[in-house]
Amino acid sequence: MNIGLQIDSRQGPKAVCTSSATIGHSLSLGKADAVCVVSDSCALADASATAIGNSVHSQKDIQSAIEIAKSIEDIHGLAIIIDHDIGLWGDIELVPLQRKKG
Repeated sequence: MNIGLQIDSRQGPKAVCTSSATIGHSLSLGKADAVCVVSDSCALADASATAIGNSVHSQKDIQSAIEIAKSIEDIHGLAIIIDHDIGLWGDIELVPLQRKKG
């Protein structure tokens, strides 16, 4: 199943940044497939996604990573994906995405 994040932007534009240890070319010290952070600030979302992603080494780290996000002022939401586990916090919702036929 393909999933997406639904973000309520009625209070203005939001920045969404993702850090990954398994996709892309960036160096990550963690093992998360994706750590997505939502904030009003792109720089904060980017730095936080990297820092929080570095703290996720297994599914056991999801809750402590969420607590890190909660402690950072101006983060509005967080999604963590590692293997088949997902952790969510804040003003975001997972939604299924439908593939286009053809």
